[in-house]
Amino acid sequence: MLLAVDVGNTQTVLGLYDGARLADHWRVATEPERTGDELGVLYGGLLDLEALTGLCVASSVPQLVREYELLAERWARAPILVLGPGTKTGLPIRYDDPREVGPDRIANAVAAGERHGRPSIVVDFGTSTNFDVVSAAGEFVGGVVAPGIESSMDALFARAARLVKVDFSEPSSVIGKTTISALQSGLVYGFAGQVDGIVERIRGELGEDARVVATGGLADLIAPHSRTIELVDPFLTLEGLRLVWERNGS
Repeated sequence: MLLAVDVGNTQTVLGLYDGARLADHWRVATEPERTGDELGVLYGGLLDLEALTGLCVASSVPQLVREYELLAERWARAPILVLGPGTKTGLPIRYDDPREVGPDRIANAVAAGERHGRPSIVVDFGTSTNFDVVSAAGEFVGGVVAPGIESSMDALFARAARLVKVDFSEPSSVIGKTTISALQSGLVYGFAGQVDGIVERIRGELGEDARVVATGGLADLIAPHSRTIELVDPFLTLEGLRLVWERNGS
């Protein structure tokens, strides 16, 4: 059994794989100060760590990498692969400095090309909204990093004393009749419009009609209101990690 771990800045997503089948999955808060022993206690309550044959980790929080290595060594007693510079991915990275590309973005690009064809554009709704582009030749050619939905709304609430936090849900109409519905409309239709505008410009530069795949916690909220998002793949990053694990002969 492989445990794929996508450590984001806000949340960590875990996927337990039996071969190519996603047997189970979990989402927990990312806490940068957690130790490997604390991770062992937490994850030991979710799954049988001793049944693992390996861990494949993509971490946007560098200080947690060592703790996951301790988790693998002391609790799972299984090999670990941390996606990073030098990892065999089968995906040429056409970036000025490949070390700058987040491992979750690489995992998304690997899975998108394999599962949904090339060229493709991944829109990942996380702490930031990432647009990652895979060319028809199967290369990672770059992308766009924009402010994320939750971080943008948190900044708005922090700077506007009369606004209140709202649930991330679809409004009943575009024209809001209350402050809450107006905020929800701005969130949903504003970010859907952002996606469509950026995707259209990316397609223009590529000169190809690349397929658009959305992933991330809020993808299901935005995708129905976007003209360009064709499908939502909620476990795209985990699938990318599984593929990277296989490609490294692990």
